[in-house]
Amino acid sequence: MKADEGKYNIKAVSNILGIQPGTLRAWERRYQMVAPVRNESGHRLYTDEHIRKLKWLVSKVNAGFTISQAVALSEQEQDTVVSSEQNEDQLSVLRNDLLRALMQFDESKSHDLINEAFSLYTVDKVLVDILGSILIKIGLLWEEERITTAHEHFATSILRSRIGILMHSFPQNNFLPKVVAVCSPGEWHELGLLIFTLFIRRKGFNVIYLGSSIKEGDIQVVLDTVEPKFLFMSCTLKQNLQRAKELIKDLEKDYKDLAIGLGGNAVNMMNDTEKEGFEKNLVGLNKEDWENWISNSLNMSAN
Repeated sequence: MKADEGKYNIKAVSNILGIQPGTLRAWERRYQMVAPVRNESGHRLYTDEHIRKLKWLVSKVNAGFTISQAVALSEQEQDTVVSSEQNEDQLSVLRNDLLRALMQFDESKSHDLINEAFSLYTVDKVLVDILGSILIKIGLLWEEERITTAHEHFATSILRSRIGILMHSFPQNNFLPKVVAVCSPGEWHELGLLIFTLFIRRKGFNVIYLGSSIKEGDIQVVLDTVEPKFLFMSCTLKQNLQRAKELIKDLEKDYKDLAIGLGGNAVNMMNDTEKEGFEKNLVGLNKEDWENWISNSLNMSAN
């Protein structure tokens, strides 16, 4: 097959790049940065050169540029068109607009802004830098009693529905270890867990998502049945943190080969004293931290 012949369908390109097929089609329609050929059935087929160019654009989007700015950079072959401060300002405006829509119970506007985010940025960037950031902000506002439970529930419902749709759209790699994801004891705030779970689900891990806190003792039944390599727990409220730490210690005694990760707003607020003895369990604050935690855990199990 010649290098300039199309050989990747849109689903394969979506998996390679980490962007949704709908986002890719929107990029092509608006910016014409690649022109895939069509097979006899009318389906798009992408070449190696298309993949190379799209990877470059995605790398710029992940660095903070919008897709329109990335296309402009590609056309001019320089990275001086827009400053990083301007990119961050644009991202900040989108975050603030979405947070405002959620706090005003404006469902239509919220979905429109989320759609806009996915049309401009990759899944990872929307997930971590927009939805993740808003999640933390909502958690803090709720804890400080600056918003009502109704606000928190509405925002949770909107974001959970969008994240859930994404989660089930990614293929699983059966050769990767199994993962169990659950909120810590007494914890019902699952958005942080959803975002982290979507991140590892997109990497191909087989994730058993349990969501909010389950009955004491049930987690052992799940672990015995599934035999996962990873257990991820999320803790948002500080009042639930001690129970989470106690559960980790108990499970580590019975499941020697299980890597247990702990994240969430309450975990991120821990001081150095509270972290003592749990350093290896802290998954971190961002995508780079998560990548390192998973990699280190896999390396430790291999040695």
